[in-house]
Amino acid sequence: MSRIKGRNTGPELQVRSLVHRLGFRFSLRRTDLPGKPDIVLPRLQTVVFVHGCFWHRHRKCRNSTIPKTRREFWLRKLNSNVSRDRKNAVALRALGWHVIVVWECELENEAKLRRKIIKALKLFDASD
Repeated sequence: MSRIKGRNTGPELQVRSLVHRLGFRFSLRRTDLPGKPDIVLPRLQTVVFVHGCFWHRHRKCRNSTIPKTRREFWLRKLNSNVSRDRKNAVALRALGWHVIVVWECELENEAKLRRKIIKALKLFDASD
């Protein structure tokens, strides 16, 4: 697990590139916000988390499996990630931020992901 990167992962770079190509400007990893969001769009009061399906237990996803060895350890570890994600999202919303979660498996269809991001960001842009 020590080789698992925590920032600048392939999926994160892909989402950043897409958001930038759509014309949105953002900052990275604001440590003053709960959960240290991967992408922060301050003008829209919006944060984006890029979650790996395995590590964050994407429901009904083929990539969200439980290893066969040490199942109890993995269940405890992965469930704590999900619990922390939920707590961070609630805290961010309480502070007035909009939260978008992009799952690793969504990167397989860039056109669909593009529509999701555009729809969410335009919705938040119009709400101000």
